[in-house]
Amino acid sequence: MISPDTHQDDDQLLAEVIVQLESFVIGKKHELKLALATLLAGGHLLVEDLPGVGKTTLARALAATLGLNWNRVQFTSDLLPADITGISIFDVARQEFRFHPGPVFTSLLLADEINRAPPKTQSALLEAMEESQVTIDGHTYPMTRPFFVVATQNPLEQLGVYPLPESQLDRFISCIEIGYPSSEAERVLLTGGDRRHLVDAATPIASPDNILFWQARAKQIFTAPPVLDYTQDLLKATRQMAAEGMCSAGLSPRAGLSLLAMSRAWALLHQRQMLLPEDIQAVFSSVASHRLSGSLKRGAPLAQEILNTVDVV
Repeated sequence: MISPDTHQDDDQLLAEVIVQLESFVIGKKHELKLALATLLAGGHLLVEDLPGVGKTTLARALAATLGLNWNRVQFTSDLLPADITGISIFDVARQEFRFHPGPVFTSLLLADEINRAPPKTQSALLEAMEESQVTIDGHTYPMTRPFFVVATQNPLEQLGVYPLPESQLDRFISCIEIGYPSSEAERVLLTGGDRRHLVDAATPIASPDNILFWQARAKQIFTAPPVLDYTQDLLKATRQMAAEGMCSAGLSPRAGLSLLAMSRAWALLHQRQMLLPEDIQAVFSSVASHRLSGSLKRGAPLAQEILNTVDVV
């Protein structure tokens, strides 16, 4: 049994994590909390936005603040799956193949511009993201815990991009857009310079063990039957929208589980022990948009329309 004092100390630490993240990514508290909730939900994050708005800084800030080892892979058209997962090379001295792990074996993987690589290379991440393991030459290698993928995606209208298939999109619990900063935040950035040097000098205020503990706590957030009814109504509304040809597909049961996991993590960030409809509403667009239309920009209006039309039970 975890004592109330332990919960209070843990909630305070979570609040400090958010404050430090805000010092690195100025004026984007909601987006930062969505990114953190994705990690606490045990999922992976897709960031769809233009270059230069802070996607890489967001990933580096999470790693620095939470004490996570991280690697970055720049996805390009000539990137091979083995460049991500690793390769077995024959050791002449030992007369055996030895596995050389790829950059995927880390706590936080930044998959930069993931949709610039062809589908075969994109699929190299599927097993790692879904099963927390990689299978090479018949051998299975477990991933580090926690394991968190932050992938950036260029807008689909740009040249040289490959749309992520539905199976890949579904591996990302949430998709967010950082967007341009406000005038006040941009002035801070312009006068203070590149925030990455602050990230490099940052001291971690949490650890992987803290993350695993928070993930376990998020799973214990109480969900009342009326909240489950509301969740099911939202899922049904997306499927009705798909039947009417307004989107490519409705949300699957797995997407429903992702929605609940994100909502519980959101409730934890706000120091609540039970799930409220407001928690579901806060994360619904980030969970649903990329699944409805393959793109946050196209799916966000659909997600908002569903929230407007489905009544809270």
